[in-house]
Amino acid sequence: MAIRTERLVLRESEGRDRAAIVELLASAEVGAYVGGAQDRGELERALPEVPGQRPGFFVVELDGSAIGTVTLSGRNVESPDYLHPEAGDVELGYLFLPHTWGRGYAAEACAAALTWFATAHPGEAVVLTTQTANERSLRLATKLGFTELTRYHAYGTEQCLATWSGHVQP
Repeated sequence: MAIRTERLVLRESEGRDRAAIVELLASAEVGAYVGGAQDRGELERALPEVPGQRPGFFVVELDGSAIGTVTLSGRNVESPDYLHPEAGDVELGYLFLPHTWGRGYAAEACAAALTWFATAHPGEAVVLTTQTANERSLRLATKLGFTELTRYHAYGTEQCLATWSGHVQP
């Protein structure tokens, strides 16, 4: 199954995406607000041939090349981020290669994934967690229609937990 937007395709992961996913996870810029870059050598050894093969994991493709990922996955109840269980059990996540930042791709891809989710799971809530220092992510959350629930400290910094209102703002 693929989701098409004006400029992007969100699709299941394929073997050809492995290099881009390694690049995403090993990037210091990408990892700045998500716990840091992962070791490239370890990723090369440990990452499956087709990474991310699970429901809710989308590779974001632009002109035939993978530029990022969008995920809708279950929240980890053991995590310090597991606040407000009533807010929902599904969390939106996204990572994009730095050379694509600032062009609206994350907003376009996340909006498409949220619309798909709302159609497949009507009435089910979605949450987003981000460091408050990640101003781009906070702006994107607002643009997508997320509403801040709380701020808290975890992983040595202030975090924001927000919930999705069920529609994407224009």
